[in-house]
Amino acid sequence: MTEKRDLGKQGLKDQLKGAAKQVEGRVRGTVGGATGNTGEQIKGKAQEIKGKFQQGVGRTEDLDADAEENER
Repeated sequence: MTEKRDLGKQGLKDQLKGAAKQVEGRVRGTVGGATGNTGEQIKGKAQEIKGKFQQGVGRTEDLDADAEENER
């Protein structure tokens, strides 16, 4: 049972970390655009995508933990 709770907690952590990465990526991309630095824009977009992916992983972990708990 603690493993299921841990999975849910990890899911929340991944969602929060993913959201933070998305924000960082948007800021980095905006700064890159404002300064004309295409490389920073691309890195910012890549970071945003990584953040979205990590958020998705977190949601999946939450759903998995919820499903396992509901099986009981």
